[in-house]
Amino acid sequence: MPKPKISKPDLTCTHPDTGVIAAVRIGDCREQLLKFQQVKDQSVDLVFADPPFNWARDYDRHETGDAWDDAAMSRKEYLDFTYAWLDLCAQSLSPTGSMWVNIPDDSAAEIVVHLKSIGLHMVNWCIWHYRFGQNTKGKFINSKVHALYFCKDPNNRTWNSDPILEESDRRAVYGDLRTESKKDGMPAGMRVPMDVWYGPYWGRIQGNNKERRAKHDNQLPELYLHRVIACSSNPGDTVLDPFLGSGTTGVIAHAMERHFIGTEYSKPNAEMAFERIVDGPVRALGALRGESTAIQEQRVKRRVPRKKPLAANG
Repeated sequence: MPKPKISKPDLTCTHPDTGVIAAVRIGDCREQLLKFQQVKDQSVDLVFADPPFNWARDYDRHETGDAWDDAAMSRKEYLDFTYAWLDLCAQSLSPTGSMWVNIPDDSAAEIVVHLKSIGLHMVNWCIWHYRFGQNTKGKFINSKVHALYFCKDPNNRTWNSDPILEESDRRAVYGDLRTESKKDGMPAGMRVPMDVWYGPYWGRIQGNNKERRAKHDNQLPELYLHRVIACSSNPGDTVLDPFLGSGTTGVIAHAMERHFIGTEYSKPNAEMAFERIVDGPVRALGALRGESTAIQEQRVKRRVPRKKPLAANG
């Protein structure tokens, strides 16, 4: 394959305060990704991908006729397409880089097997859980999406736990004093989040949610991307999203002082998402940072330590 000539991105902006750059190319990611110098140089620090699911979702809300057709592919064609963009993204990673893929049940297993087969290493198989699933009577209602977390080198990956810590259930629900003197290096009463993600502002973006953008389908919450970007990259790093969509990855990466590169098939969708990147997040960065996501309400305010039994008289 001849080396593509590097051209200017279709959309680009520099953050006025931090100087980080956001750049977007319009078209098929399999063609556009290789036009980024960071992809060619294998210097991408974090990839986050929320690809089309081939579920006949409507990506042409602008009715231009040039959006991605989410029902045009056979199962084999869809998987071939998936493996192609996965390969490109994996090849773009820096030595300490990571890749996250947001995907539903029907393709998660194939993606896991493929990423392992090309040499990436699984760190976590997380679940984004929400309570507003599509109603159905013939099977259990789907209320989750898989967040597959892979890295290039498990012994040398970017990992930041501090910005994603949350209050543990032991403290928030039970007032367990043992959490106040932890011996694992974590701050008192805090923990790394579990691998099932839920809580305030973690639901699907729909209805009158203030994050919702018109004419965008399948929008992810800002907190989701904040967690991924905070734990798997550092300020000044480069974050890549091959499916810009509503722009959430770019919005949060740019606001968190990361360079952002991305591709989007539809020109109108790309332009709307880019406006959102320039405007910045709806919620404060790290909204609810450190707070409990416990499902149960507080049961015990504070436990009193048990007294040691008195020694028997001789």
